[in-house]
Amino acid sequence: MAAKKPATKKPAAKKPAAKSARKPSPAFLKELTPSPELAEVIGPKPVPRTQVIKKLWDYFKSNKLNVSQTINLDDKLKKIYGNKKSIHMTEVSKAFKHLKG
Repeated sequence: MAAKKPATKKPAAKKPAAKSARKPSPAFLKELTPSPELAEVIGPKPVPRTQVIKKLWDYFKSNKLNVSQTINLDDKLKKIYGNKKSIHMTEVSKAFKHLKG
């Protein structure tokens, strides 16, 4: 009987990476009107959700409210996030409750 040779595997031909221009969800780009409480912080003009987060972080940084991953709340922010002393950075998106379509 003849000895079988081990099968040699050919490396799979790599396909060129497809360049996908990923489009953002229209829900994030829809402009929403902030409540009066939120408008004190980010302004009264309608803005998309992505800009709400950006403007909130700009406010935190300009008023030196962020310490590591904690955000200390001032009087304006307490109207938005409740009567707490501080919040974790993952809770920033709770401000979306103050947006009207």
